Amino acid sequence: MRHDLPHAGPGQRIGLLGGSFDPPHPGHVHITHEALKRFALDRVWWLVSPANPLKSHGPAPLERRLVAAREVMRDPRVEVTDIETRTGTRYTAGTLEALRGLYPGVRFVWLMGADNLAQFHRWERWRWIMETVPVGVLARPGGRLAALNAPAARLYRNRRLPASASWLVARMSVPAWCFVNVPMVDISSTEIRATGGWR
Repeated sequence: MRHDLPHAGPGQRIGLLGGSFDPPHPGHVHITHEALKRFALDRVWWLVSPANPLKSHGPAPLERRLVAAREVMRDPRVEVTDIETRTGTRYTAGTLEALRGLYPGVRFVWLMGADNLAQFHRWERWRWIMETVPVGVLARPGGRLAALNAPAARLYRNRRLPASASWLVARMSVPAWCFVNVPMVDISSTEIRATGGWR
């Protein structure tokens, strides 16, 4: 399995952006470029998740989403991967455990949108995630209130870096997180599916 995974060496700062990417679109590309810049990352890996067996209407087939993601994301610093399929992990915490075992010494940063931070306390082992890897949160201007009043944000408020120090997040001891506002492309996977642009 190891030879099928992306390459990363000790000391590298790798951002992890997970999701169904159903479909991938320019908004994903935009926040990836913002994350590379704001958090001073060497690379970002898109973790394209497998279908959820508990949902009757899952995402498009994984291979189709991988191909589409590689078409839209054309940056040598970004790797589109099916790591969760290869590691057999289902939840973010399990994926991070597997990656830490496979890549000793690599500095992973979990990337998420502010909407995810707002409900992060519902994730499997969310405190373990916060206390294991730094977290970079990207938000639209004006979308701060729910996220910054969420249980995770309140519990770890003393470990939050100011946006002006966002470039330090990958270097900090955990728990560490940073919330940055970024201009965003006004598009979503849900909207694309609703208009029939992805079948």
